[in-house]
Amino acid sequence: MGGRRRRNACWSFQAPVYKTNPSNDNVATRKQSVPPAASTTHPTDQPNPAGTGPTNPLTPPPQTPGRLPGVDYLQIIILALIQGITEFLPISSSAHLILPAQLLGWEDQGLAFDIAVHVGSLTAVMIYFRRDLAAYLTSGWTILTRQRFDDHADELGKLVAATVPIVICGALLKDWVEADLRSVPVIAAATIGFGLLLGVADTRHGQRTSITWPDALIIGGMQVLALIPGTSRSGITITAALLLGLSRTRAARFSFLLAIPTIGGAGLLAVADLLSREGGVEWGVLLSGAILSGIAAYACISAFIALVERTGMLPYVIYRLAMGAVLLGLWYAL
Repeated sequence: MGGRRRRNACWSFQAPVYKTNPSNDNVATRKQSVPPAASTTHPTDQPNPAGTGPTNPLTPPPQTPGRLPGVDYLQIIILALIQGITEFLPISSSAHLILPAQLLGWEDQGLAFDIAVHVGSLTAVMIYFRRDLAAYLTSGWTILTRQRFDDHADELGKLVAATVPIVICGALLKDWVEADLRSVPVIAAATIGFGLLLGVADTRHGQRTSITWPDALIIGGMQVLALIPGTSRSGITITAALLLGLSRTRAARFSFLLAIPTIGGAGLLAVADLLSREGGVEWGVLLSGAILSGIAAYACISAFIALVERTGMLPYVIYRLAMGAVLLGLWYAL
């Protein structure tokens, strides 16, 4: 699945609140109504009406994970399109989502927005592969009722097997990844390093279209590396498939199908995390983000699969090297 963006505090400069006596305009009377101790206390040190602490203008207000504070609709549009475009291209969504924050100082829109744009991407890939998904359901029913195992059931089993490694490793390594790997240098290094590996793999691709059980397990094992921000889930799974001798189109199709259980599982965990927290949700903004992300993702999936045999991976390799260099340059410059 695509990466998290860098969080910046949203500073709220509030006007100080002064207590006055509205029933008397006499200055002397107002002064008498103020206790002596109040003259030594700055007005912004008084508790606010909600009881949430001081209203010191340099104190950032508490952020609600489900809400999108200070919504900037241009920012929402750009981030949703970035997510949709980069989720399935082998160029790392993490690198692209952190770049606007570095250049423009944008705030993180929160967990709810992350879930929304990933739901959009997930919906897009499910619509694109709707016939395959219908065939998987039919095959599953056939197995249960007639004990017959066909090609679609075989591929479904391989997709499930390929998903198991990242489920296990994701659960075990989640805290470590969150604490130690979500930094610009790590994302830039992964963008460059795995970009070069993608270029090597593209020189070794074959024309094979059948995926064996060992192939599925190897691709699934390589997908674990996508836990490193900047790797690109689609990039590393396509890399593994190409190294195994699969054709570019077959590698892309299997990678995108593998995204369905991977993104779906990660999304369910994120939803559970969101529901465990308090706060309102801007449903209109989230729906807009999901729709934009879904449209962009569907267009990218269609174009990538249609053109990949002609373009190869070289354009994406060059792009990744440039993106990694830009991130490193910004990191050390700032």
